Amino acid sequence: MAGASGGALAAQVTNGGGFGFISAGYQPAETLISELSLARSLLETKSSTGILPVGVGYLGWLLDKMPPEESETLLIPALNANVQAFWFAFGRDLGKWIQYVRDKSPEKCPLIFVQVNSLDEAVHAVEHLKADVIVAQGIESGGHGGSYAPPLSELLQSILTQFAGSSQGPCILAAGGLANGSDIALQLGLGAAGTVMGTRFLLSPESKYTDAQREALIAARSEDTVRTMAFDQARGTIDWPEGIDGRGLRNDTVSDFEQGVSLELIQSKFKEGIQNQDHKRFLVWAGTGVGLMNRIMPAKDIVKVLHQECEQQLKLFTVQEVF
Repeated sequence: MAGASGGALAAQVTNGGGFGFISAGYQPAETLISELSLARSLLETKSSTGILPVGVGYLGWLLDKMPPEESETLLIPALNANVQAFWFAFGRDLGKWIQYVRDKSPEKCPLIFVQVNSLDEAVHAVEHLKADVIVAQGIESGGHGGSYAPPLSELLQSILTQFAGSSQGPCILAAGGLANGSDIALQLGLGAAGTVMGTRFLLSPESKYTDAQREALIAARSEDTVRTMAFDQARGTIDWPEGIDGRGLRNDTVSDFEQGVSLELIQSKFKEGIQNQDHKRFLVWAGTGVGLMNRIMPAKDIVKVLHQECEQQLKLFTVQEVF
């Protein structure tokens, strides 16, 4: 959730009983240091071991693109903060950065999350990267992902089948288009160890989304989302690996891109749209579950509501099995 998840959101998700991540995104190391400090100040339970119970997510291709010393400068703050987990996605050589984290960890190595969009990627993440956690991201997911990804249910089942019976298998989480506790319960029933949710938490005051962006999410229907490179072209973030695009809310920026309007004009209108907070132009990442989301709530409360909804649905599953 680059540009959306900072220290406040990550801390409050953890405070609610989930596990929050800070996105390193496109920001300099100084910004990450500030967000980590904010998270530590907001966490209600302090670890006696000094471990910071949040994670930091990194874009592999961005680390690959930087000079090595700059990449390391972006990784070091999370290592120094002793975060509990690192999340890596979308890189040609994620193993390089994972090994750096393992080599440089001051104490016990943090958990390594690797995001995948196919069974082959999952196998590579387990057998070669030795990931602790696999995030199976289906095509329904908001934000960036593989345009080649299958639906979440299909991807999850293929990965679970691949590692069935393995005593050394990773923790497998489901991601993509999930909106509520019933969705979580369904994924748990299919065999996932847990779920990852992004769009739902954009509708929290702790996210870095603006009020106008949150209003756009509340007004959106699920069919309003689209996979596109329009927004990356508009803002100049075009170095994503081949096959990666992003799902967001369709608007005039997307329409202009599809109709072949000049990039210069698209970028100019996009920049103006951000300044004016114009939902017809600015970027709002969103998964296909967005149509089921209609409330702005504190992140801590969202976690608690999701937990309650999930428990209720699991009880219904149990009753149905009995009868």
